[in-house]
Amino acid sequence: MRQVTVQLFGAFSELDPGREIAVDVAGGRVADLRAALQALLPLRWPAFRAGLLEYSAFSDQQRVLRDDDALPDDGRVAILPPVSGG
Repeated sequence: MRQVTVQLFGAFSELDPGREIAVDVAGGRVADLRAALQALLPLRWPAFRAGLLEYSAFSDQQRVLRDDDALPDDGRVAILPPVSGG
C-alpha cells in the first residue's frame, strides 16, 4: 500500500478546499489509483458525481498518464476531468 497525493482540478476541486487529497493505493499503476478513487469517492463524498472518474485523465508533472502506466515516484498525480466548451 502506498499513499498518492492527488491534485484536484475542475469539478474535482469541490472535494477539498486545499484542492488535493491523499489516497491509499494498493498497487503501482494508474489503474490502481483509479480503482482506489472509485471506492473512496462514494464513501467520503456521496453527493459527488463519481461517474466523472471514468472519463477523467491523470497526469504527472510532464505528461498525461494511461491506466497501464506506473504511478510517479514522487507520489503526486493530478486528476483532469473532461473539458467541454462552446
